[in-house]
Amino acid sequence: MYLSSRERHILKILLEAEKEMPVKDIADQLGVSIRTIHREIKKTEKVLEDYQLNLTKKTGTGIIIQGSLENKNVLQQAIEELSSAELTEEERQVILLYTLLQFRDPVKLFHLATELNVTIAMVSQDLNKLESQVKSFGLSLIRKKGYGVRIEGDEARKRSVLSHLISRHIDPFQYVEKLKERIQEDVAKSDTISARLLGLVDADKLDKIEEQIQRMRHQLPYDLADSAYIGLVVHLALAIERLQKGDTIHFDDGYKEQIKDKQEYKIAAEIIDHLEEAFSLSIPEDEIGYITMHLMGAKLRENQNYLLEESSMDIAYKAKELIRFVSNEMNIDVTTNNRFLNDLTTHLKPAVYRLKQQMNINNPMIDEIKKDYVELFEVVDKAIQHVFPNIAFPDEEIGYIVLHFAATFLQTDSQSDIKVLVICSSGIGTSKMLASKLKNTFPEISIANHQSLFDLNEETLSGYDVIVSTVALEDINRSYVLISPMLTDEEARKIKVELRKSKITAPIKKQQMERRNSQDDFVAKLYSMQLYSKAMIQLINNLKVTTLAKNTDMLSYLQLIGKEIEQAEIVTQADFILEKLVEREQQGGLGIPLSQLALFHTRSEWVQGPYLRVYELEQPIYLKGMDNTPMMIKRILLMLAPQSSDSEVLNILSFISGLFIQKEENIRIFEYGTEEDIHQFLANEFQNFMNEKFHE
Repeated sequence: MYLSSRERHILKILLEAEKEMPVKDIADQLGVSIRTIHREIKKTEKVLEDYQLNLTKKTGTGIIIQGSLENKNVLQQAIEELSSAELTEEERQVILLYTLLQFRDPVKLFHLATELNVTIAMVSQDLNKLESQVKSFGLSLIRKKGYGVRIEGDEARKRSVLSHLISRHIDPFQYVEKLKERIQEDVAKSDTISARLLGLVDADKLDKIEEQIQRMRHQLPYDLADSAYIGLVVHLALAIERLQKGDTIHFDDGYKEQIKDKQEYKIAAEIIDHLEEAFSLSIPEDEIGYITMHLMGAKLRENQNYLLEESSMDIAYKAKELIRFVSNEMNIDVTTNNRFLNDLTTHLKPAVYRLKQQMNINNPMIDEIKKDYVELFEVVDKAIQHVFPNIAFPDEEIGYIVLHFAATFLQTDSQSDIKVLVICSSGIGTSKMLASKLKNTFPEISIANHQSLFDLNEETLSGYDVIVSTVALEDINRSYVLISPMLTDEEARKIKVELRKSKITAPIKKQQMERRNSQDDFVAKLYSMQLYSKAMIQLINNLKVTTLAKNTDMLSYLQLIGKEIEQAEIVTQADFILEKLVEREQQGGLGIPLSQLALFHTRSEWVQGPYLRVYELEQPIYLKGMDNTPMMIKRILLMLAPQSSDSEVLNILSFISGLFIQKEENIRIFEYGTEEDIHQFLANEFQNFMNEKFHE
């Protein structure tokens, strides 16, 4: 079952009403028009039917939901579960993109926030991250104060985005089957993205579209494979839906003249004629061109004997030469990848045709491609000049070919390990949090370790492919990426470039060797397990949640903490620890974003063992966050370790730091949990850590 935020609100109001509710009253409560309420109510009728309820409308009095109290309560509970389902960042951004593509006029931030059940500030953050993605499709995200938000650009590109969303989040076969069988309501309530995408096209429309394609399918001189058939159905379904909303597409007139003699064009024209009749809709001739290109592309993709066609055979030979040239230059062999040869031929055939016809080629990503794939771009450019000496390829077209090679190289090298080292002024806190964030952001990273600046040496660096540091590094013979602890979008892009270089421009051909567990290895493993276990027991036993008496500044609170840890015999010289904590605060923000927590950590010879404490502030105070934004702090987390700690001790403290950014619920446990809650949480996480660390 999927219900929009507004539909949920309407049903809640009606379920709680004891008598007929005037539509105007509902509209006033939600701040929308009466017309909007009527439209939204229409969408809820099927849901009510599923719960054996019905909507009764009485002229002059209003509307009311009728049915048993038990069924009403069941629906109420289902709505509550839907409302409480928390969307991930990716889900929010996909839904934002989907929503904006449905509207021609600007959409207010308030509407988007209500739809997602989040704050306006969070919507703004998501839009910031969405902007580059929208740009990559050749579209623009327009945002103006008092104006709202809308996506501007070519209709063909908008449809391309919708097709991309469908292919990424729903199997195309599943998409059509679900619509044909009219089981949109069976989508799991947690699968919000799928539910919305399934709602893009009405099932009745799909039946009519399939009927017309089936009528014309036999006229094609080749079989239309299932995947191509599904792709064409989805393409036409989106086209009809968009046309009925008034969104028209433009196809290049010159190229249209060139393909008018093709059999695919004639078939496409017949499909359009039948669809116009079926939907009582006037469909522009430009739509024929796109359907023709789809049919021609389907032939190239699905016909395994494409080399038997003279024109395709010539292009395939060129593509093979291109692949051989680039493979040799990049030292990554993809010459036996038949799928890649097929895909590259499919791309090159219409591309070469357009170039020969001197048609313009637009590539909105060209600047980013050149920046991210410097060496590969140069190699592909050189290869094209060698293979196609008589055709001038512009940078825009070279960029598209570069993406084909990059994607294939990354897939070929997907099993290789990329090891990233994160360096900061302290090896316990922010470095581990940043390492965890990097691993979550970039799935190609297999190992993301951290290192204190003071423990750094060339031998350590040699074992890593990419170095990332929050502080400037001197006297090292390695390139590195200088970033902030919060990892901005621009910094993430720089890291992405380094990861691509590691995988593409300098591939390491490694032979997988089985590790032999010698007796020495086994003894070392036992010793390591002992150290980890001891550290975990100390941390759990020492953990307490303590309330600090009211103060107005952080220094006063830190002084109270100093006295407390000295009395607990955790440290021997509290003044020295206090000095280090104050110094750490001055180095940079310690507030954990999107929380009311501050994380203080340090290592010192005066610390007796690994230590974790939670301090509740009787009077909250403001402190600079890790993103340099002032934030309210209600709890302080303190982590201490001896200066000469074993690596196992530092690893487990760093593991705790990493928990704060992996899941929001982890933060909430430390932010609001009792001492028992945190004990239980740590015990569970330590068990998972040991299982993963020593699992054979």
